[in-house]
Amino acid sequence: MVDSTNARAAVLARSGVPHGTLVTADNQTAGRGRRGRRWNAPSGQALLLSLVLRRWDDLLALRAGLAAADLAGAQATVKWPNDVLVGGRKVAGVLAERRHGEEWVVLGVGVNAAVDVERLEPALQATAGSLGRDPSEMGRTLEDFLRLLQARLHQPQTAALRDLRARDALAGQEVSWATAGGPLDRTGTAVGIDGCGRLLVRGRHADEIVALSGGEVQTVRAATERH
Repeated sequence: MVDSTNARAAVLARSGVPHGTLVTADNQTAGRGRRGRRWNAPSGQALLLSLVLRRWDDLLALRAGLAAADLAGAQATVKWPNDVLVGGRKVAGVLAERRHGEEWVVLGVGVNAAVDVERLEPALQATAGSLGRDPSEMGRTLEDFLRLLQARLHQPQTAALRDLRARDALAGQEVSWATAGGPLDRTGTAVGIDGCGRLLVRGRHADEIVALSGGEVQTVRAATERH
């Protein structure tokens, strides 16, 4: 058990550990996702891992999402910028963290490999999914994921973008977005992912294309349901 695999990996990164150093845990006491959200997973039922990387590109988080989608199966989609969905339910999340000026990045991944969704807290039961594996398979599942991740990290960028676009959960969806921690006050239609890994959104006018490099994005229906 650790507080956070990403926090532990960051400490190791600062100490000079080599590229590819892996931190895993059966459970986290302070796991987190993007924008400070908590990442909750029952002990021994989810892959919880972080990698110290000293070489990466702009598609890093999306490449990790593709690897998790590969693990989940052909029906899995990647929801920009960091979620993996099966049947509209979140089965995996990615958190890539780098402090300004550092020559390393920590890539954190959580996968609900063997989670019993019915035993999660009520707020998560409607949105969380699971790969349906048995807890006894967690070791093999980790090996499978690392093999898939290695392949995605070494995949040529053009091929990775092609595969991302084929699994893009937001393509053609009406979305709302916010930047700099503001409200979800803009809407448009998601039209793809560009070569830098940014989400492209068409605004009210056909020739208005916004490239989002960060911030909060939701489908309009999901945003409405939350309220």
